[in-house]
Amino acid sequence: MTEKTIIRFENVTKKYDQDTVLNKVSFEIERGKFYTLLGPSGCGKTTILRLIAGFIEPTEGNIYFNGKVINNVPADKRQVNTVFQDYALFPHLNVFENVAFGLRIKKMKKADIAEKVKEALRFVNLAGYEEREISEMSGGQRQRVAIARAIVNEPEILLLDEPLSALDLKLRTEMQYELRELQRRLGITFIFVTHDQEEALAMSDEIFVLNEGEIQQSGTPIDIYDEPINRFVADFIGESNIVPGRMIRDFLAEFAGQQFECVDRGFSPNETVEIIIRPEDLEMTEPEQGNLVIKIDSQLFRGVHYEISGYDQAGNEWLVHSTKRAAVGDSVGLRFDPEAIHVMRFGETEEEFDRRLEGYGQNGTAAAEGERQ
Repeated sequence: MTEKTIIRFENVTKKYDQDTVLNKVSFEIERGKFYTLLGPSGCGKTTILRLIAGFIEPTEGNIYFNGKVINNVPADKRQVNTVFQDYALFPHLNVFENVAFGLRIKKMKKADIAEKVKEALRFVNLAGYEEREISEMSGGQRQRVAIARAIVNEPEILLLDEPLSALDLKLRTEMQYELRELQRRLGITFIFVTHDQEEALAMSDEIFVLNEGEIQQSGTPIDIYDEPINRFVADFIGESNIVPGRMIRDFLAEFAGQQFECVDRGFSPNETVEIIIRPEDLEMTEPEQGNLVIKIDSQLFRGVHYEISGYDQAGNEWLVHSTKRAAVGDSVGLRFDPEAIHVMRFGETEEEFDRRLEGYGQNGTAAAEGERQ
């Protein structure tokens, strides 16, 4: 654990009766970054948040805060504050009193409370709203009041449990930018829970993708999007074409009945694998110009692009995002670069996956060029 590490989970398990919600989860959180816990309902992301906050205790394993075990430290003794999905504001108190509530509990001096509340409201762009009633606030404003109430206590970590889920799409997008900018200005650690993949990709420094109580993959948004470790991550983060294939040898994969150059290596000869190509990495062409040919089955207009679906001769379905229109029943070519092909190994752990990717540097590129020549 480095000096940058503020939270560390060490083989943490959480059970309710015989139901295992988290299964031997280990990870580290560094200071001053925006982290997102991403996954479907019931995957364990809110449980992690509640464990950090001190609302529940782990069944097994240890949780460290600044290098010290905090398993039994009560919630009110931790330098952590939480913004809940429903904001949990007091409707009978105005904005000032909502934000000041925690400071009054601490019996802080009246002048100090006024100064701290004013500063917190300025941070969330609500200066001048001190006397406003909560019932008079919009959804976005209420969220900012909840954040101000959390940051006024000067926590080292701010936990956010799906705070944008109740907002409409336009306001939700605006608040994504506001939250990210607020985190940068405050310089404290944000841990954000969501099931919205686009939200996670847009806001995070690092993402933990969870499923069934385990972390499937962690990394930057670009790393996780470009190099998913397994079918679950590939499906959950963005849209993917996933087809069966095998690695003939390093830098040569076979799928859809053909062989294609790729940039992956470290597999056994003729190893069975899964192939991913993102829809936006496929270019529609004339059939004779494509790497493979599909017959168009459906087409939907999505505003910025057409979503086109078709099947190749091997029966694999392909999804294409294109600004070009197609006609149902037509045959079109799909062209893609070797870099667009991502090869996934069955049952590979994140540690094994990371070690394999470490070899994809200049040496790997040079080797690939040698193989192609």
